Amino acid sequence: MHSINSAQAGTALLRISLGVIYLAHSIYLKLFVFTLPGTVAFFESLGLPPFIAYATFLAEAVGGFALVIGYQSRVVATALIPVALGATWAHAGFGWVFSAAGGGWEYPLFLTVATAVVALQGDGAFAVAGSEHSVPVHA
Repeated sequence: MHSINSAQAGTALLRISLGVIYLAHSIYLKLFVFTLPGTVAFFESLGLPPFIAYATFLAEAVGGFALVIGYQSRVVATALIPVALGATWAHAGFGWVFSAAGGGWEYPLFLTVATAVVALQGDGAFAVAGSEHSVPVHA
């Protein structure tokens, strides 16, 4: 049986909370609050093609779920870095504070950095069996 140290627990806490945030941004905000057509319209207002909105929604939803369960966290987080950078770019024109009208860039930039940390650290504790460098949960 593996024992879980504080670094593994901290990595798991960051990974799981980051996954929940990606799920909230995809399922809650993009699907239910803004709706997918509203999300597409926002992406188009930035000059982006509609498929980018759908790809972003899918990446955040699937990637968020994978992070929550700890499935291939390094790969998933690495794939989500461009999504987080895109959000930083999309909100750059609204100023620093994310609570400003249109949202600022400080929160998406923090998500980018947190996503990069998970990409560097991996799964941590409480990941599904079979993930690289994970410490599985034992009954």
